[in-house]
Amino acid sequence: MPDWLVLGLWLSVAVAVVITGIFLVGARLFPTRRATNATYVFGEGKRRTEIRQYLRAIGEDFAEDHFVAGQHVAFYLPKRDVAITFDARAFFRIEKSETYAVLVEHEMPGYHLGDRLPFETPILDDEQEVDTTRAAFAVLGVPTNATLSEIKSAYREKVKDVHPDHGGTREEFQRVREAYTTAKRRAS
Repeated sequence: MPDWLVLGLWLSVAVAVVITGIFLVGARLFPTRRATNATYVFGEGKRRTEIRQYLRAIGEDFAEDHFVAGQHVAFYLPKRDVAITFDARAFFRIEKSETYAVLVEHEMPGYHLGDRLPFETPILDDEQEVDTTRAAFAVLGVPTNATLSEIKSAYREKVKDVHPDHGGTREEFQRVREAYTTAKRRAS
């Protein structure tokens, strides 16, 4: 083989190794955050909504999409040092730290979370139990028998107040988007 061909092959292998190294280091230093899209009505999105409503119903402060012990968790209860996650790998890693980890399956209704928490939670009776549909309509400020056009109109007005670009917070905006999705599905 000619020397120039051997040199070219070695250089291309070296460049490929360098580029691979750059991507690996970049992925490690700057991990991609998982997108939480509030328009999901099944799986993790639905469970997040139910857990959020349950935690509010029992009066527990929480932070969403938080890092605990180097792991991304869905919910973190700072006063109690409890991490709630859907990721089994994160659960086992956090379990080795001082933080109490709770693993939640996508199929588990949000109000069953109280059984897994390491502290006493109030028992919600049927009137207090979280109803996602009623809560969604309440967030939008419309009655449960509102039409689709009334729901859309209420959503547009509410978004003007809670959008992060207009002085609102990301959490408020996400709550309104989820309420809109739930109410719209119910009205359709």
